Amino acid sequence: MTGPVADTASDTTPAPTPAASLGRKVGSAAKWSLINTVVMRLGNFATGIVLARFFLGPEAWGVYGIAQTVLLVLLSANELGVSLAIVRWEGDPRRFAPTVLTLSAASSCLLYAVLFAVAPAVAGVLGSPEASGVLRVMCLCVVLDGLSQVPAGFLTREFAQGRRMAVDGLNFVLSTAVTLLLAVDGWGAMSFAWGSVVGNVAALIGCCLAAPGTLKFGWDREQARALLKFGLPLAGASMLALGVVNVDTMVVGSALDPLALGFYVLAFNISGWPVRIISEAARRVSFAGFSRLADSPEALAAGFARALGVVMAGTVPICVLLAALAAPVVELIYGERWLPAARALPWLMALGLVRIGCELAYDCLVAIGHRRSLIGVQGLWLIILIPALVIGARTGGIVGVAQGHVLVAGAVVVPVFLLALHRGGIRLGTVARACAWPLLGGAVMSAVLLLLERYLGDGVLVLLATGAAGTLCYVLCVLPGRALLKG
Repeated sequence: MTGPVADTASDTTPAPTPAASLGRKVGSAAKWSLINTVVMRLGNFATGIVLARFFLGPEAWGVYGIAQTVLLVLLSANELGVSLAIVRWEGDPRRFAPTVLTLSAASSCLLYAVLFAVAPAVAGVLGSPEASGVLRVMCLCVVLDGLSQVPAGFLTREFAQGRRMAVDGLNFVLSTAVTLLLAVDGWGAMSFAWGSVVGNVAALIGCCLAAPGTLKFGWDREQARALLKFGLPLAGASMLALGVVNVDTMVVGSALDPLALGFYVLAFNISGWPVRIISEAARRVSFAGFSRLADSPEALAAGFARALGVVMAGTVPICVLLAALAAPVVELIYGERWLPAARALPWLMALGLVRIGCELAYDCLVAIGHRRSLIGVQGLWLIILIPALVIGARTGGIVGVAQGHVLVAGAVVVPVFLLALHRGGIRLGTVARACAWPLLGGAVMSAVLLLLERYLGDGVLVLLATGAAGTLCYVLCVLPGRALLKG
């Protein structure tokens, strides 16, 4: 704004500082993102209950778990990491967006062609030969995701999470409808595959409408070279990160029977509820927010501490509830035949809590340019994790696999991430203060839940009363730290 109008405005109302403006954008985006994630995840949760109770058994869930694992690993690197430049790079992203789209589409199509050829071999190695057809259909999402990366990146850069919610809602409605219709008709795990494809087609169309003019192909050799230099380390780190999260499914599928795999997949999906609801909502704005603060170490440290404190405060009570009341929750929601999954759930909830903190740290390290450190951390995690999971599967079944996960994450990965954050200017004391009150509240809440469950017994009303009492105790414990959580 220029001229007399600007002078008048400055005399009456101070112009907002860049930090205040950024804070409002991040706050608004975070609220929309949280609403979006909660609504979508509750919808997926309800759909999963219907499918597990009435249409699909543990074997079908196992096949779906294998296909979903392969899909997630491919999605971690299908666009070579270049799409993050839309969010991170300075300047007008429309200058280099066409080159990003070309690289993303080409790499996604190549990945899918390779997967289509080797699907039978991959399914056989993972102990589910019948998953071959499901793999070939579900991994069409790799190509669709590659095409949607650029318009979705513009939505993230602009903190346009309201528009993103509309896109995700369309995806959910169509994918759920197709999945349920096919499951009722007896399609088994293939119902998930076609539902995912239909949903991703809708998401691609929705992203293009929400960010018009961004789906344009183009090529600039210098831009492509710079993009690959920026993106390939991120793609490598992302693939390693997804490998860490999904290698357990591969180990269970190859070392145990399909029934055990189905129980493990269900337990892992339950443990992912807080990760998906809280962490996914945070990560849709955290990378863009940290990127804006990357040039100010003090502001970055303060922003990371507040983000970690908020995320932990929202996640700890969910993890504690599901861990302490694993058996009654699984039986109530999914039915008695799924009770074996509850044995692994407490350990997987502990893993979910660690994952949330590590994912936020991952975004922060990416934002400040420590990409090589991330590759080292994720590579170390995966190298140590694989033998731990194999030993756990052979000695303790799905419970042993979950325990191996927690052991490696707590004893090795958390200290390494803390060291990487320290080198990035975020001290151990900062992290400890952000987590102190939520972890104290979680410990008290665990004791209350276990005590009440022991003396009050089972039943829906008892379960609700126990959960309410534990949550109240948690809130009382966290209240002294509320100053950190504000803003």
